[in-house]
Amino acid sequence: MRRKILDKLVSWKENPKRMPLLLNGARQVGKTYILKEFGKSCYKNTVHINLETNLLINSYFGNNITPQRIIEFLETTVEERIIPGDTLLILDEIQSCERALLSLKTFCEEAPQYHIAAAGSLLGVAVNRESYSFPVGKVDELSLFPLDFEEYLWALNKKRLADEIREHFLHNKAMPEALHEEALDIYRKYLLTGGMPAVVDEYVNSRSFVNLAIIQSRIVNEYIADMSKYASPAGSVKIRACYNSMPAQLAKENKKFQYKTVQHGGTATIFGEAIEWLNFAGIVLKCQKINHGVIPIAAYSNLSDFKLYMSDVGMLTMKSGMPLQLILTTTNNDNTFLGALTENYVAQALSANKHPLYYWKNENMAEVDFVLQYEDKVIPLEVKKGLHVRSKSLGIFGSRYDSPYMIRISQKNFGFENNIKSVPLYAVFCI
Repeated sequence: MRRKILDKLVSWKENPKRMPLLLNGARQVGKTYILKEFGKSCYKNTVHINLETNLLINSYFGNNITPQRIIEFLETTVEERIIPGDTLLILDEIQSCERALLSLKTFCEEAPQYHIAAAGSLLGVAVNRESYSFPVGKVDELSLFPLDFEEYLWALNKKRLADEIREHFLHNKAMPEALHEEALDIYRKYLLTGGMPAVVDEYVNSRSFVNLAIIQSRIVNEYIADMSKYASPAGSVKIRACYNSMPAQLAKENKKFQYKTVQHGGTATIFGEAIEWLNFAGIVLKCQKINHGVIPIAAYSNLSDFKLYMSDVGMLTMKSGMPLQLILTTTNNDNTFLGALTENYVAQALSANKHPLYYWKNENMAEVDFVLQYEDKVIPLEVKKGLHVRSKSLGIFGSRYDSPYMIRISQKNFGFENNIKSVPLYAVFCI
């Protein structure tokens, strides 16, 4: 399964100023798989250590963490040489061993010749929960997300279609109608599968949606187990309540996260830490409200107002109980939750491309779904689930803040009219 991050891993290997690598990401997004594939294709051998399950090695980090002592012990344990430049050493689930995380600093300073890649599913949670000494400035960091739509096309052996989409986005040229409809059809299927590798693999092999919910439910159960393991009993209850409220939060016309939707009388004081846990774990995506569309937009964010999206749209489809046939149909029906799924899909795609998530709302209730800062430009982005694309809010924002152009995402083909760049739903990965 081809992933874009592999190119970044190769660049990391070839960088003469390379530091130990820390690969972040939620559970089941494919961190271990991609590191092993990277080791297989770019190194003579790979040594993989799971610090969550290998308690012997985990405990050894509790003592002296000088690089040579660690390397000698690992070589003895796995009965394999760890050779600088030839061996990729993978320290998996590093969040379960604070001293292993700290050892990355010593490797950076005392033994930079070793190629070490560490992966952590709940590193953000662990670091913020415990008194971890994070190796600031001593590691290179990358983040892995679920497969985006382009990677999904690759998995389906549709690379040529993906290339066509990129080409037409670049030149703002309408796709041939047959390709446009084919891409929209695959996009609808993506709303069901999402980008979790195990789910995509099941669909690629079976071409059936029947068993997808079983795999997605298993992933949810792993998330819930982590909530119990990495939070207090009282905290885990609040985290689960916030997580389970996600479909209801996004089904509202006003998608701003409301604590009272989680529990009657709920407040930020009660549930604020639970929200941050989900965010640090990579299970949700936080989209902050901004009051003004001027640079730098982060300086004008309203920290008390935000939306939450699920990190994978397929998981949202499963948790919501949305009938699959309503998504797969080509009929432009009026189901409002399709709009929530579409918006979540766009949030996921923008996050995968490293765009911080912001939305804008003015005092008169005009609202723009997403606002992007691109170099010295502020670009409003409106999301529509179908072909009906009228939006007063987009025009209000563009006029007020003199946007060089605006982006509208919908089922319509590529185009440019009235200073609005039309981007089909299947092409969001190009933004």
